[in-house]
Amino acid sequence: MATAAFEDIADTFDFLDDWEERYRHVIELGRAMPPMDEALCVPATKVDGCASQVWIMPRIEAGVFDFQGESDATIVRGLIAILHALYSGVPVGQVAQIDAQAELARLGLDEHLSSQRSNGLRAMIQRVRTLAADAQ
Repeated sequence: MATAAFEDIADTFDFLDDWEERYRHVIELGRAMPPMDEALCVPATKVDGCASQVWIMPRIEAGVFDFQGESDATIVRGLIAILHALYSGVPVGQVAQIDAQAELARLGLDEHLSSQRSNGLRAMIQRVRTLAADAQ
């Protein structure tokens, strides 16, 4: 149940030959992501459980989930961009139905991220799910 934006990322990952190229692509995705207003990088939007500083601010309009995200780490900004592609535009009630771990496994992220990054990614996924649940 992935979005078209996520499918585009998955297709690109299939095309890339090795993890170094995929890693660079994750970084490029993060660099292409619009920055989040610094005024929104506050304790209320901070994601606990990440080794890096991470903030996620939901934007829900007409029952459709979207969010802004920011991190002080380049690779984590890329992971936020991937999560944005996975969840943005999904009806709020369907966010919890997305099997993020399975979708991200298609990219090979589960095999190539450090345990700290993997824990942080799980914390970001949980934050997105909680924000969507709270918005219902």
